[in-house]
Parts: sequence; structure tokens; C-alpha cells
Amino acid sequence: MPWLQLTLPVSQAEHPRFESALEDAGALSVTLADADAETPDEQAIFEPGVGETPLWQQMMLTALFEGDTDVEWLLSELSTLDGALDWSKAQLEIVEDQDWERAWLDQFQPMRFGKRTWIVPWNHDLPVEALLEDAAVVRLDPGLAFGSGTHPTTALCLQWLDGLTDAEKLRDIDLLDFGCGSGILALAAIKLGARHAVGIDNDPQALVATRDNAERNGLAEQIDVFAPAEAPTRTYPVVVANILAAALDHLAETISAQVAPGGLLAMSGILQGQEDELLLRYAPWFEQLEVARQEDWVRISGRRRG
Repeated sequence: MPWLQLTLPVSQAEHPRFESALEDAGALSVTLADADAETPDEQAIFEPGVGETPLWQQMMLTALFEGDTDVEWLLSELSTLDGALDWSKAQLEIVEDQDWERAWLDQFQPMRFGKRTWIVPWNHDLPVEALLEDAAVVRLDPGLAFGSGTHPTTALCLQWLDGLTDAEKLRDIDLLDFGCGSGILALAAIKLGARHAVGIDNDPQALVATRDNAERNGLAEQIDVFAPAEAPTRTYPVVVANILAAALDHLAETISAQVAPGGLLAMSGILQGQEDELLLRYAPWFEQLEVARQEDWVRISGRRRG
């Protein structure tokens, strides 16, 4: 089925009004990309949650409508909904549907993180290296949730978890994956030696994806998933939180309270330039805070004070 696609450059300040008008006009989805990226391949796609601030000052907004939407009616409706907005730079085109799952799988190949961790598409053969080594293999289908290992934030967390195995810091422990997405970090931790994992996410699709991937890896009995309001009140010796910097700031007390004294925390979803504020934010609870970087993204790790 074809779709009507509208693209429009907007600023961060303008974005909420444009998005609101598009949704009121019947947009099926609204996504954002960095307008300052040099090439289309470098544009990271982002769909902010409710109340979240977009990542970029200048953005390219893309909205999808049903393919039979009348263009003249749509432009008239948008102008009526918010007459102060300038829609003159909007570009509209018909885009054909495609097998998105197949297209994604063509790009998603087995990936290695650290010494032992492999993330492998659920329908892909294991690489020879993984067969010959003591590999911790996670079979994955992210579904509609974030987390395939291809994004630097996920890669940074997987590398950190893999590094814990040298000192056996994951062996037979319970781990919390705060913002579990596809469940990739929780499942990798179990494969690396953790006894049990708890995943928390406010996106129902993430809870579904984590459960499905746990079953796919034969780990359904070793992982529990919860919406935030339903999660157990307890502490964990290891916590990972791969969410956005604004959420890490807002939830600092909540996240810190779930790390056991002497326990370890790794956080990502942090753009370079955002780490200093978060280091100060978490300093009252954590020591030995360290920063690791990959491309434009940052991971912060530390140990909970006594």
C-alpha cells in the first residue's frame, strides 16, 4: 500500500506545534532526523516520547499519511489548524510500501562486542568464530522496540557487560535493565553468567519484544519484565540504563536507589556534551565514575557508594 509522505525542515522550538498540527490532521507517524547531518546515511532517526525534548536544534520532520489523502485538502487543513505556521517548505510525495522486515534483516548482520558477546539475527547462521569460541550468543528480533546492537548506545553497554565477565562480576547475580527495549542487554547479561534479569520499560512494545526474545533464546524463566509502576522495589548488584540523557537526569534518584551498595551502574543514550551534567547529577550516589565514547555517544559507569 502506498503512503503520502510529508517532509519539512523545522527548528527545535517550532517542532511541537508542527507535530501537533500533523497529528490533528491524521498523520499516522511523525519522525525526526538531524537536519545538519552531511549525508542521509548519517541521519539518526528519532521518535520522541511524550514530553521528551528532541535531540537536535535543526531537524527534518517526516510524517506519513494514508496514500489516498488529498494533498490540497491536507495543506488547507494544516493551515486551518495553525495558521501561524509556514508550510511553504513542505515536500509531499507518494512512497511505495515495501517489506520493511526484510529490508531491516538485510542490514542486520551478526555483531561481536568485546571478547565473547555476539548478537545474531534470529534467522541467521552463527558465524564460524562464534562456533569455535566460548561465545555468549543472543538471538534477536527487536520487533518494534529499540535495541539491536547497531546503535552506539547499545554497543557501549554490551561492551561494558562483556568486560565484567573477566572479573566474574556477572556470575550468578540478578541484573536490572532499566529501559529494556528489545531485552538485548538483559539477555546478554544472562548469557554472560547472570542468574536472573529484570527488564523495566514504559513502552508496551518493549515488554512484548523482551518476552519474545527471551523465549527465542530459551531464557523465559530467567527474565521478568514490568512497566515502571509494576516493578518490584529492590536493589541489584548490576544495573544498566540505556535511555535518553533527559530521562537519566529526571530519574537519577529512582535509578540510583535500585543499585545495591557497592553495585555497578552503566548508563547510555547520552550525546557528547551531556555527560558533564550527568556526572555531577550522579556523583552524590556513585564513585569511580568513568566515561567511554563511541561516535557521538557516551556511556557513564560507576560504583554505588558504600
